[in-house]
Amino acid sequence: MGMTITEKILAAHAGKTHVEPGEFISARVDVLMGNDGSTAGAIPVFEKIGARRVFDPDRVVIVFDHFVPNKDIQAATLLSGIRRWVREQGIHEFYDEGRNGIAHIILPEQGLLAPGDLLIGGDSHTCTGGALGAFAAGVGSTDLAAALALGEI
Repeated sequence: MGMTITEKILAAHAGKTHVEPGEFISARVDVLMGNDGSTAGAIPVFEKIGARRVFDPDRVVIVFDHFVPNKDIQAATLLSGIRRWVREQGIHEFYDEGRNGIAHIILPEQGLLAPGDLLIGGDSHTCTGGALGAFAAGVGSTDLAAALALGEI
């Protein structure tokens, strides 16, 4: 039997000709998206595992779409720390306050997600990228940190 579109995308990104349900693979990530909440949780894990640089700053997208505008000093401090980290990492696709929107809309609007891509995002709504023919999965901050470091999931 032929593979589903999901299996085809995963096989291509794992460097395999065929994958099937239940198989464990490592797959290359085309686009990695973090928001203000998930990135805040991923940065300490990223540092704890000894990572110093993201796998490819040109394939990482950070969108502030949860805590903007800031409701209090705690939120402002949190986002300030993420801004600093984004600068240090050289991430260009950064959608800060005033240049933001909903992450899952920004990615296709800006041409950052295409059919056949493998997208990992730190948000439960990441799977909306599947409407574009991409494999798109939401992950928690720990998996997000590992993907930021390794470029695979």
